[in-house]
Amino acid sequence: MNILLTAVNAKYIHSNLAVYSLRAYAEKYKKEVSIAEYTINQQTDEILADIYRRHPDILCFSCYLWNITCVKEIITEIAKILPDTEIWLGGPEVSYNPLELLEKYKMLSGIMCGEGEQTFLELMEYYHHAEEQEEIIPDAKRRDGELSRIRGIAYRKSDGTVGRTAPRPALDLSTVPFAYKNINDFRNRIVYYESSRGCPFSCSYCLSSVDKCLRFRDLELVKKELQFFIDNEVPQVKFVDRTFNCRRGHAMEVWKYIKEHDRGITNFHFEIAADLLDEEEIRLIRGMRPGLIQLEIGIQSANSRTISEIKRKMDLEKVERAVAAVREKRNIHQHLDLIAGLPWEDYRSFAASFNRVCGMRPDQLQLGFLKVLKGSLMYEKAGEYALAYQDRPPYEVLFTKWLSYEEIIRLKQIEEMVEVYYNSGQFQNTMKRMEREFADPFSMYEALAAYYERNGFFQISHSRTARYEILFNFIRESVGTDENRPEIMAEYTEWLTLDLYLRDNVRNRPEFLGKSRVSPDEAAAFYKEEESSRRYLKDYIGYDRRQMRKMTHLERIRGGLLLFDYRNRDPLTGNAAVYCVDGRKTADEMTEGKEEQ
Repeated sequence: MNILLTAVNAKYIHSNLAVYSLRAYAEKYKKEVSIAEYTINQQTDEILADIYRRHPDILCFSCYLWNITCVKEIITEIAKILPDTEIWLGGPEVSYNPLELLEKYKMLSGIMCGEGEQTFLELMEYYHHAEEQEEIIPDAKRRDGELSRIRGIAYRKSDGTVGRTAPRPALDLSTVPFAYKNINDFRNRIVYYESSRGCPFSCSYCLSSVDKCLRFRDLELVKKELQFFIDNEVPQVKFVDRTFNCRRGHAMEVWKYIKEHDRGITNFHFEIAADLLDEEEIRLIRGMRPGLIQLEIGIQSANSRTISEIKRKMDLEKVERAVAAVREKRNIHQHLDLIAGLPWEDYRSFAASFNRVCGMRPDQLQLGFLKVLKGSLMYEKAGEYALAYQDRPPYEVLFTKWLSYEEIIRLKQIEEMVEVYYNSGQFQNTMKRMEREFADPFSMYEALAAYYERNGFFQISHSRTARYEILFNFIRESVGTDENRPEIMAEYTEWLTLDLYLRDNVRNRPEFLGKSRVSPDEAAAFYKEEESSRRYLKDYIGYDRRQMRKMTHLERIRGGLLLFDYRNRDPLTGNAAVYCVDGRKTADEMTEGKEEQ
């Protein structure tokens, strides 16, 4: 029998933990179960052709917000070219209304609802029992009877009607075999891993709150599997635990293990509740290698009424203290989230939330928009909130009682500015300096979005150089008076120069920067001296002065002669190492971020 577990991922770099877990759990059928992973960016015809060539007897799809539209297109067409193939769906996007989907998509044999490992195993046993009797599909009476005994499914009966069995009890997470025995399948891809399932919290916008059965994988198993990732030098492992540190002892054991066994390669990503961190946990985190872990912290709103309404438990002041304590050591990447469109959050309230979170100086600030998930409490209360949302996935908010569609559009534009000018990390010194010119960070990004809108810059794919030119012209238009404009623009030109060369050894400088203030003779003299002394470029053994000159950059900025070293970069920011080579200032004094601290 040929069984195909299919995943349609958002990007090639992603992998799908679900299909690998299903195959691992059905170990005794591993020779018959194969996995196919595609992306939503592939042409549907390309995916159809590949599935057709595999000619599966049973075809299963893992369904999520980001791929359900694509999956529906595929199953509609695949049923025409493989009419005898049994098609099953599973995943969070199809578990809420499986009977409705079965009625609409007549080609479906069934849907696995909720946790799928044990359900998939029992389905394999069902189909193998049928095959043993020399028939892929048993007679109608036996088929209906056997399927009705498999918990956690909705299925099509022999007469065409649909039925649903009782929910499946929660699985002991430690019984799920490790999914990544062949790590070669995941080279150059993000690996996803879970050490717990369920969530102790009840946030009304999240489906994880529906599953109150919080379970943890045995810590000895977890440590063994983490060692596998470390030994195989996996670049990044993302824990999918909904709130990783909800059990303190579990989190501490994992963090201690990866710190003690770190080989300097693997990065681990965790979603945490920052207000649960205590002093010992923060001390442990602050002692880790830069780049060993990164933290994603969902704040969502700073409006206390909003937090109460969405049934979220959070002490925002404790969050601020924890984020500040972790940030101080500059060794941990912190990603903070906000959600626009929540109840009791209007435009000005959201601006206040944005400013408070921006004030925590995260490495990334995600400005997201509410997604109204079927089965969530937010979905049930949409009428009460006058909450309108798109019918198509990901069911994103259009407007609420407190936030108009026009304001949503404006926030979308601000989101793009935050992505380009904050989250990219390419303009960090310029943007920090520019905040002083505005009442608050939100006002700055709002003004920048308005500038883009006036000049028709949205919906255009800009080069990095063009982004610098746009920002320079925005500053020139919005900052300074006629009297001090030349002085201010000269200062901002230096900030822009610094940000530009921190990331790349750009050969074609933006026109507004002008020529470098380092003469060819001055540069030649420096590299001649460096070739013999290796005072700064100690890692360039074997390279002569010409090669070193190509691989680094000299620039005079803010009264100092700076050397940018692109072989050595900050593991958190990706910025080149910088040395002030004329002794006038230290490199730390040259950046806006350092001055602020």
